[in-house]
Amino acid sequence: MSNVTALRAKQVEHVYLSPVQVCELVPGLSVSGLLDLRKRGLGPKYRKPTGEHGKVIVYAEADVRAWVEASVHTTTEQS
Repeated sequence: MSNVTALRAKQVEHVYLSPVQVCELVPGLSVSGLLDLRKRGLGPKYRKPTGEHGKVIVYAEADVRAWVEASVHTTTEQS
C-alpha cells in the first residue's frame, strides 16, 4: 500500500449535526439545555464554521458520541 493510499484509508468522513440533531441523538436533551452546557464548557466539542461571531454551531457526530460515552456511571453514587 502506498503512502497516499494509507493516508486516504485513515481519513474519516465527518458527519456534522445541528443543535436540534444533537438533541434528537441524545434522549432528554433540549436545545436550551445544550446551549447551557456549551456556555458552561460542559457539552460536547463544537465548531463555529462562520467565525467567532457567527451564529452557526455544528457538532461532529463522533464528538457527541464520545461525550455521551465519557459520562458512563456504574453506581448512582457517581451521579
